[in-house]
Amino acid sequence: MRKYGITLACFLILLVATIIVACAKPYHEENERYVFVATNINLPYWQEAQAGFLDAARALGVKAEMTGPVTYDPSAEVGIFRQVVEQHPAGICLSAARPEIFQADIDKAVAQGIPVICVDADVPNSKRILYIGTDNFKAGRESMKRMAALISGRGNIVVVTIPGQGNLDDRLAGVADALKNFPSLKLSKILDDKGDLRNAYDQISELLQKKEKIDGIICLEATGGPGAASALHRLDLEGKVPIVAFDKDPDTLGLIEKGAIASTIAQKPYVMSYYGLKFLDDLHHNAVREFKDWHTAPAAPLPTWVDTGTAVVDKSNLAAFREALSALPKP
Repeated sequence: MRKYGITLACFLILLVATIIVACAKPYHEENERYVFVATNINLPYWQEAQAGFLDAARALGVKAEMTGPVTYDPSAEVGIFRQVVEQHPAGICLSAARPEIFQADIDKAVAQGIPVICVDADVPNSKRILYIGTDNFKAGRESMKRMAALISGRGNIVVVTIPGQGNLDDRLAGVADALKNFPSLKLSKILDDKGDLRNAYDQISELLQKKEKIDGIICLEATGGPGAASALHRLDLEGKVPIVAFDKDPDTLGLIEKGAIASTIAQKPYVMSYYGLKFLDDLHHNAVREFKDWHTAPAAPLPTWVDTGTAVVDKSNLAAFREALSALPKP
């Protein structure tokens, strides 16, 4: 009889616990949704970022999507960001093509209680909660350091970038700062490829056809490396003028294998977006309870800047990076 009583008591405890769990409010709402607004989402870089964003969403059991223009179009990106804010998602990750045109809209979103985290490209004067991404100044210095080693610290350098895009301007500042250590190196040209490899191809081709002296090419965004390599290939200069590229899209990795690009400074878009969504989720649920509510707190209860770091990719470690990319879920 005593054994039966103990068994019955355990059963009743389990039943009560089951009812409490069933009645408890779930941590994540059924329609909880997060959005990543990015630039030029057709680029492999952003497809890698999308994989990280969606993997984090699956881990948390929430809805997530990436959106943005399919070419480099800052005005279109602002319009898309505004549309997303009107939908009032649980949180937004944003890579801002031009910081000055996003500031007011970010501030409006945060005022409405929508947390905004800048990923990859920051809008530091806005009310965004934090920045996750590369220390772009340091990455620019690394680009210059790699180039100096390739050309023995002397010669004329051409830089391919997108002037006015905040993260790229920081990289260019890093290049200029590192240049102080190499008095025999000269930054002879700064080219704007507008995020299109055809523009990089045309401009490098034009310089070479004019017999401009180019001893090395530094590309500070993803499309510049393949564009510059194509121009050198056409004029039978492939591998003769070293290129230090940026990011690890498949075309760039293939050109490293061929010897057309010496190395590339690889960022971590998967890592950026993965933690971007997790931080948004923490904010939405006020998970870090330093203050009663993140929105009314005097300071957000999260880091203000997360540096995800970079890695240099060359022939020595190319296989490992290719293996990692091939394992990512496809968009």
